[in-house]
Amino acid sequence: MAYGIPSDGPVRRHRRRATVAAALGGCALVAASTTPAAAHGGDHGPGHDRGTGYVALGDSYTSGPVIPTQVDADCARSDHNYPSLVAAARHVSAFKDVSCAGATTAEMWKAQGTNGPQLDAVQRSTDLVTVQIGGNDIGFSSIISTCAALSSKDLTGDPCRQYYNASGTDQLVRNIAETAPKVDKVLRAIRARAPHARILVVGYPDLLPDDGSGCYPTVPFAAKDFPYLRDTGERLNLMLRLVAAWNGARYVDTYGPTVGHDMCKAPADRWIEPLQPASPAAPAHPNAKGEAAMAQAVLQRLEWRY
Repeated sequence: MAYGIPSDGPVRRHRRRATVAAALGGCALVAASTTPAAAHGGDHGPGHDRGTGYVALGDSYTSGPVIPTQVDADCARSDHNYPSLVAAARHVSAFKDVSCAGATTAEMWKAQGTNGPQLDAVQRSTDLVTVQIGGNDIGFSSIISTCAALSSKDLTGDPCRQYYNASGTDQLVRNIAETAPKVDKVLRAIRARAPHARILVVGYPDLLPDDGSGCYPTVPFAAKDFPYLRDTGERLNLMLRLVAAWNGARYVDTYGPTVGHDMCKAPADRWIEPLQPASPAAPAHPNAKGEAAMAQAVLQRLEWRY
């Protein structure tokens, strides 16, 4: 699959990640307060999970709101979300998708509407678990609405960045750092329930132009807030990568494969819909092409030898 990644993208992202890593700061506290997960027998070579149990956990980026066909109205879950595509491609015989729109790490342990605690689906016999969580813990929806509202006051500046830094500390950096131990707890709970399973932590795709450019009014953010929000997304992904590694889980990069297909692109080229979607999808969420791209990233990660 051609992803249209700019040739200088990896270098630019590498430089940004160095800055992002320094900004995360508090995520390192996870390592100070816990013991790293040991290597587990569940990390096998390609094909181990074919025909075996697969459980998908996550929020709306996993469930696929509005994407046809919706099979669970309460959780806005599609049968063409990335877990369903992965399960079909891997020919798993036992597949359970309990992802649910609006889920935070708390919903791993408590019911959400008619959806029971997501961790209840993970059993000792489970061989593969994918989990995509953390976006709602840092306040994804409120960030989008707040930054869109603030843009009307200053289209050329960075009112959103100023708002979240009003106290002298970046509130979103703090939110991400505070979410790290919550994700850590989720991964430990998965491992306790399925000690032999392969656990894949799925990152979030590229929502905004990787080069920091804007596209008002398609995406109603102020010009200088586009790079700020892009970097916030990368901070979240870096935190997920670090916590996954600390727990002996594998991280799936969905940001890199979706560069060039963000909310600002033309309808035919974008895999993430803007606040007024043109394709069936929730605002600021992956459409069917975006879910397919994430499925491909998961499948490629599964083929890597451990």
